Amino acid sequence: MPSTASLSAPLVDLGGVTLSLASLAGQVNVLRGIDLCVAEGETVGIVGPSGSGKSTLLMVMAGLERASSGRVQVAGADLSALDEDALARWRRAQVGIVFQAFHLIPAMTALENVAVPLELAGAADAFDRAEAELKRVGLGHRLDHYPSQLSGGEQQRVALARAFVARPRLLLADEPTGNLDQGTGRAIMDMLFDLHAQDSATLVLVTHDPALAARCGRVVRVEDGRAFEVTA
Repeated sequence: MPSTASLSAPLVDLGGVTLSLASLAGQVNVLRGIDLCVAEGETVGIVGPSGSGKSTLLMVMAGLERASSGRVQVAGADLSALDEDALARWRRAQVGIVFQAFHLIPAMTALENVAVPLELAGAADAFDRAEAELKRVGLGHRLDHYPSQLSGGEQQRVALARAFVARPRLLLADEPTGNLDQGTGRAIMDMLFDLHAQDSATLVLVTHDPALAARCGRVVRVEDGRAFEVTA
């Protein structure tokens, strides 16, 4: 599937990507030759039925799943050429990820959770930057609270702060409002798009919500492990 906008090298360049996994029933072909380019600064919504490969595609972009074959070039790196340590360093510098499940560390405060990626990168000002990011998402009064002391919406705001704190070039969001009520989910998505605009990050968003996908500049539908451009 050709890109619609690529004046320079795309930030995400996938060509003929396949991914097969072994199961008790035999080999399962999850991705079946995905071609997808995403330009720097673009917003792309990925839609499709459950089990179609949407989340797996996102994980391939993040280097959390290795493609069985094909070209996976993201944010200047050929992910197939990186070992696990190099992938982790690359991901820490280039990618922010927001999941449906918040994946906060229960024994850490909000401030500590947001500071983690910066500490791993050796940033001396990790906690100052984490505090500033939490204030940016309206949680300056919750710095010392643990995840169990926060509402679902507050936990997702902490997850947003953690995803944005290192100023990644690529933000990947996998059903980020799936565990939230409608009103809270809408507020979180408004915040996600606002942060994207402020930081000029590239956003790839997996969602079941057509209205949410329509907020993106482009929509891609995944069905049976294949990707199709959605036209108006």
